[in-house]
Amino acid sequence: MRYTGLALAFVSACCFGFSGPMAKYLIAAGLAPIEAVWVRMAGAGLLLVAVLAVVRPRALRIPRSKLPFFVLYASVAVAAVQSLYFVAITRLPVGVALLLEFMAPVMVVIWVRYVRRVRLARAAYVGAVAAVIGLAIVVEVWQGLRLDAVGLLLGLLAGACCAGYFLMSDSFGDEIDPLGLIGWGLVGSAVVLAPFAQPWDIPWSAFGAVADPSGARALPVLVAYLVMVLIATAIAYILGVNAVRRLSAAVGATVASLEVIAGAVVAWALLGETLGAFQIVGGLIVLTGALLAQTATAGRQGVVEELERPVSVG
Repeated sequence: MRYTGLALAFVSACCFGFSGPMAKYLIAAGLAPIEAVWVRMAGAGLLLVAVLAVVRPRALRIPRSKLPFFVLYASVAVAAVQSLYFVAITRLPVGVALLLEFMAPVMVVIWVRYVRRVRLARAAYVGAVAAVIGLAIVVEVWQGLRLDAVGLLLGLLAGACCAGYFLMSDSFGDEIDPLGLIGWGLVGSAVVLAPFAQPWDIPWSAFGAVADPSGARALPVLVAYLVMVLIATAIAYILGVNAVRRLSAAVGATVASLEVIAGAVVAWALLGETLGAFQIVGGLIVLTGALLAQTATAGRQGVVEELERPVSVG
C-alpha cells in the first residue's frame, strides 16, 4: 500500500504541474488569473459531479453531520489556497509567494507532532525542510526579494490553507467517499470564488482562439483548458487525496512539493522556459526530501506491523 500511495502522490504532483503552464495559455488569450482559476474549478467540479451522478451516485451523498466539513474543505482546502496565492503575487515576487505556499509540508509536520501529538520519524522532519530548501533554490527566492508585510501574511495563509488540504484529506471518515468530497469541494470552491471571478464578465470567446504565451508553442485555448480541467485538476485531486489516505498528511505534503518541479519541466517543454542550474540542483534537493519522507512512512509502517504482530506465549 505504501508504494501505491507514493506512486499516486508522484503522479498527482506531475498532473498538478500542468496547471501553471496551461493557465498561461488562458491568460494569454485574455482571461484574468482569477478567471482562469474559476473556470478550472467550475469545469472540473461539474464534470466530476456529472460523471459520478451517472456511474457512482452514492458517492455524492453528503451525511448531514459532515456538511460543515464539506463547506470547510471547499472554502479552505480548495478556494482559499488558490485565491490567497493569486492575491499574494500582487504584492510579492511569484517565486517568494510560491515558496510561502509550499511551506505546507513543514506546517503539516508541526501540526501532526504538536496538535495531533503523533510522533514522527526524524526523516519526516528532515524531508519536509529539505523540500522547502530545494524549492527556495528552484524559484531563486533571492531574486528581487522585497519585504511586504501584507504579502508575506497572505503567502503564509495560503501555505496554511494548503496544509489544511492535506490534513483534511487525511482525516475525513469512511462514511465520506473521496470522489464525492473532491467533486463537491471543487464545485463549492467555484461558488466561493464566483463573486471575485465574476464569471458573467469572462471573455468566453477566448476559448475559440489559439494562444502562444511565449512564442515557443501555440495551442488552441480549448485544448489547454481541457488539459487543465482533466489532468491538472480532476485527476490530480483524485490521485492526491487517495495518496494522502494511503500515506499520511506529512508525507503526502512533502511529495506534493514535486509539483513545482513538474511545472518547471512542463513549462520548459511547452513554453520554452529554461531550466537553469539552480532549477536542476533545487529539484534534486526536493526529490531527496520526498525520498526521505517516504522512508519515514516505511519506518512508521514497520512499527505498526511490529505492534500488530501476535505474541506467542510459552
